[in-house]
Amino acid sequence: MAFKQIHLGILGGGQLGKMLIQAAADWNVYVKVLDPAPDAPCRALAHEFVCGALTDYQTVVHFGQDVDILTIEIEHVNVQALETLQAQGKRVYPDPQWLQIIQDKRLQKQFYQAHQIPTAPFVLTENRADVARYADRLPAVHKLGKEGYDGRGVQKINTIAELPKAFDAPSVLEQHIDFEKELSVIVARNRSGQMEVFPVVEMVFHPEHNLVEYLFAPANVPATIAHKAQKIAEQIVATMGYVGLLAVEMFLTKQGEILVNEIAPRPHNSGHHTIEANYTSQYQQLLRAIFDFPLGDTTARCPAAMVNLLGEPGYTGEAVYKGIEKVLALPGVYVHLYGKTITKPFRKMGHVTILATAADELAQKVALVKQRLKVIGEQRTAAQTSEVIS
Repeated sequence: MAFKQIHLGILGGGQLGKMLIQAAADWNVYVKVLDPAPDAPCRALAHEFVCGALTDYQTVVHFGQDVDILTIEIEHVNVQALETLQAQGKRVYPDPQWLQIIQDKRLQKQFYQAHQIPTAPFVLTENRADVARYADRLPAVHKLGKEGYDGRGVQKINTIAELPKAFDAPSVLEQHIDFEKELSVIVARNRSGQMEVFPVVEMVFHPEHNLVEYLFAPANVPATIAHKAQKIAEQIVATMGYVGLLAVEMFLTKQGEILVNEIAPRPHNSGHHTIEANYTSQYQQLLRAIFDFPLGDTTARCPAAMVNLLGEPGYTGEAVYKGIEKVLALPGVYVHLYGKTITKPFRKMGHVTILATAADELAQKVALVKQRLKVIGEQRTAAQTSEVIS
């Protein structure tokens, strides 16, 4: 098969797009990026950068006119515009029909239910008053149907007294799962139907802000559990006939059940470590899938961990990476900074991948990285540090 330069359009210019561009550079791919932030991380690397709204129909349609293939690095994009571009003959991945379902957690849950994919029991709610009808289901987790992201749009409601915390918008009220671990599986499928799955990873979330602090790869679970998790993720991709990269977040319950929590139709925080730790990274795998190339070997080279570099609470302003030299002195440690100029509390500013010859080395190195490397800026007051930015 002959190969000529591909013009790739990416909707979203954040860190996922930046790392996708870095992978695309190996194949001389021309990359055009759309993002509303004029200083988005992708701006310095893209061949062409357009500043504009991802949710505006005309902006997205115009952006896609001179590219061969379009993909996304964030879900919150105008699906109708992607449908128009697809009708014009552009190759759009993920398919807009699946993106529309994934954008709405209510539709996601109904999809799982319709296709016998294990997930936590749930009911759909329309407003805050509606949630009060299900007080007998507490404790529960209330999730906005649309626009939730990285911990925003999620509330745990423990008691009747906490019902005022419920969202006053169409949402999902989901049974609280007393889980043992949170797992993630990333699956790729190309247009020819080849499918490859990455090893299962184990995620550890921040106790307050519902975003990943660090992860271990592979997950410390029995082989039977890992196999079951991979098969469920493959079932979702096969059922959709999905083309691209899909991350499936799951709960491992204390009874040994696997329940699907949410899915993401793009590269995912739980796959950053694959750049150094696997024979094929999640970013190269996405390119292989949407270009319809043979998918790469997902085997891990060695045990790995990934630590998210989050803006320190109490600080905002121009980012300063305190202690970076101490971390770079550690063997098997790789620092990735995303190029975000301004730090804010719990904003994702970068990540660190840690490689080790044995899994038991990882926890110690994770602790060292978390202790030594801090993202700080101008000090702010306590009232100003409550904002969580992804």
